[in-house]
Amino acid sequence: MAGERAGKAARQHTGRQDAGQRTPGQGAVDQRVTGQRAAGEAAGRGPGPASGRAARQSPGQPSRRADAEHNRERIIETARAALTRSSDATLNSIAKQAGVGQGTLYRHFPTREALLVAVYHADLRDLLDCAPGLLDRHPADEALRHWLDRLAGYGRIKHGAAQAVRAATRADLSAEYYAETVQVIGTLLSAGQRSGALRADVDAQDVLLLVGFLWRVPNEDWERRTAHLLDLVMDGLRAGH
Repeated sequence: MAGERAGKAARQHTGRQDAGQRTPGQGAVDQRVTGQRAAGEAAGRGPGPASGRAARQSPGQPSRRADAEHNRERIIETARAALTRSSDATLNSIAKQAGVGQGTLYRHFPTREALLVAVYHADLRDLLDCAPGLLDRHPADEALRHWLDRLAGYGRIKHGAAQAVRAATRADLSAEYYAETVQVIGTLLSAGQRSGALRADVDAQDVLLLVGFLWRVPNEDWERRTAHLLDLVMDGLRAGH
């Protein structure tokens, strides 16, 4: 009995020594680790599986963003075609033709005006990007004329836009896109001047001012009148006139 009491006393003394040798911050660290483990268990996961689950979820986020962008582009392309056929096309009919739900359409374009502005922006982006291809396929003066035809198509109020939308798109052209528009016209004009087809005393801003009528041509007999007026502009730009 005396031996057992001596052994028990020795074990208690050793335990007290071990406790005394712990660093001052060790208890706080243990508490934080214990708290984190408890929080993970309360959420029904351990630290390893939680990390794996987060890693498995992250690849889906870019996919969802790509799907949303694809839906937006499809809606714009569908709206462009539908509104060209009829300015009375409704948002619901556009959503149906695009193969998306009405909720998806309204998340991207909460109003008809928002969709019309997006269509105009897409048209303008295509217009500004097409100049190099036109120069590759046509003589410089013809490339400029083709580009002006496309500008006329953009300028025509063919989508039944309200005054607010027309004002918004004009503001974009004169502000955000104005410098790029002048640069594109300058590229086409300079190519024609180098080839000798276009007169040398004209700059890009002159051309943009000359075609300002495109925003004022009425829809009645629009194609014939616009083509005639652009012929007059080109006649004035060609060398020798």
